Amino acid sequence: MNFDEFERENFFRGIWNSVSIARNIPYTLFTFGDSDLEYYLIVDSEQPNEPVEVSRGSVKITRPMLITPNSNRPEFKNFFEENEFGGMADFLISRSAAFSNLKIENKKQKTELLSDSVEEIIDRLTTKLDSEDEDRVAVLTAPHGLGGVAILRYTTDRIMESAPGNIQELREKGFLQ
Repeated sequence: MNFDEFERENFFRGIWNSVSIARNIPYTLFTFGDSDLEYYLIVDSEQPNEPVEVSRGSVKITRPMLITPNSNRPEFKNFFEENEFGGMADFLISRSAAFSNLKIENKKQKTELLSDSVEEIIDRLTTKLDSEDEDRVAVLTAPHGLGGVAILRYTTDRIMESAPGNIQELREKGFLQ
């Protein structure tokens, strides 16, 4: 590993650790077919005492039915407004086979600006979702400008946690011996 790669890894690790999953869900991805990961994203304001941005969205993860040379690499859509963090996805993917053959698309729905703190919004959303017995919607947080990274982290966490069960199901169905 040369020094530039070490600096790049430290840079990505710092960004990765600056975002969080405030309310995680126990949802595993389907081995066959599409999975939808719903979330609320809370992005802190750029300056203190400015409105905090809250949006709702979902990530659709599609597994190809047939693996071809054209479907052997994962595809990420709509995660970053600017491409400055696009290399982060490639960096993560190069270190794991759990992502191969996936198409992952983020669909951000509605953005609201609220004049509360991130912590207050986390508490309100968690209370609301818990009272509705909603167990499939996560709550994510990010510093200003890093919302796409929070969504990417949530998505990769779900993929990595689902991988062992998905592999076991493939074995049980006779696809892996």
